[in-house]
Amino acid sequence: MSKRFQLRDALAEFPPYVPGKPPVASPGLTPYKLSSNENHLPPLPGVVESAASASAIPGNYPDPTAAALVADIASHLDVEPAEVVPGAGASEVLTALTNITLEAGTSVVYPWPSFEMYPILASARGAEKRPVDLLEDGRHDFAGLAAAIDDTTRLVLLCSPNNPTGPTITDAELEGFLAEVPESVIVVLDEAYLEFATEAADSLAARAKHPNLVLARTFSKAHGLAGLRVGYGIADAEIASAMRQVIAPFSVTAGAQAAARESLARVDEVAVRAKEVAAVRDRFAHDLRELGLSVPDAQGNYVWIALDPEAAVAFEGECAKQAVAVRRLQGGVRVSIGPDEALERVLKVAASL
Repeated sequence: MSKRFQLRDALAEFPPYVPGKPPVASPGLTPYKLSSNENHLPPLPGVVESAASASAIPGNYPDPTAAALVADIASHLDVEPAEVVPGAGASEVLTALTNITLEAGTSVVYPWPSFEMYPILASARGAEKRPVDLLEDGRHDFAGLAAAIDDTTRLVLLCSPNNPTGPTITDAELEGFLAEVPESVIVVLDEAYLEFATEAADSLAARAKHPNLVLARTFSKAHGLAGLRVGYGIADAEIASAMRQVIAPFSVTAGAQAAARESLARVDEVAVRAKEVAAVRDRFAHDLRELGLSVPDAQGNYVWIALDPEAAVAFEGECAKQAVAVRRLQGGVRVSIGPDEALERVLKVAASL
């Protein structure tokens, strides 16, 4: 079939990002979506009101620099405002990093399975993708990642906690790896789920020692603002300046900026809620293991169940019959932490299979 329009050949090399499925309705059952790692808790007091107030005049553009939000983030993390890059979620931050580093003839190294956007972004830039299989326990294979880097490598993507498997990166792992990476190669640490982790590397301290380390964070998960699309990167001022060049103007709306500032002002409450989610996660992971399932160390707001393809299809299908949507990916099924009733149905399916 001939093409009507001149589109990039690279589009044929990767499928579009597929979001988590919505739940299938089942008579008599409340549907639950546990397929997108959304925060199921209600918004913090004042957050919705702040977003609504800032959006009262929708005809006006938001502050393109998000100066007030940037100042709040910089103060909270004790970094310079010039090192903070806001974006429409961590996804836009990651997109900006691929746009300033990757092109045909370059390569990007990343763990796999991990966040599904990594290979999509690499293909979109025409770069060579170098996925490195995770270890059996769902952790990064740092020896393999280091071995995959060569003179063409411009970017390395790490994920802690890793999505979808769950483990975090330790201080020793991060420091040891950064010591092996050429200083000209940018290493990105995707920390979208950091607030849920009970143990993780001190990435801010590592960044102070390694200017090529960039942190990608978001208000989508622990802060519960996924629908407003606001995240940020922490990077060396030179890298941050380049990122701002390629991020679309006004991408973080006025409502999103205001909501993020209000939530950041309540960061202690965010931390308490994240710990509550983590406690439920730990109990859920324990119960799944008691049923004989293979569940790696879970540090995000989700649990990974390692399954062969046939079992994963069956698990997803049985959950759907219970009006619960889970996420089937390569190597297993990811289940987001949600209300107790939803998790009890997943345990019921696990026990039956």
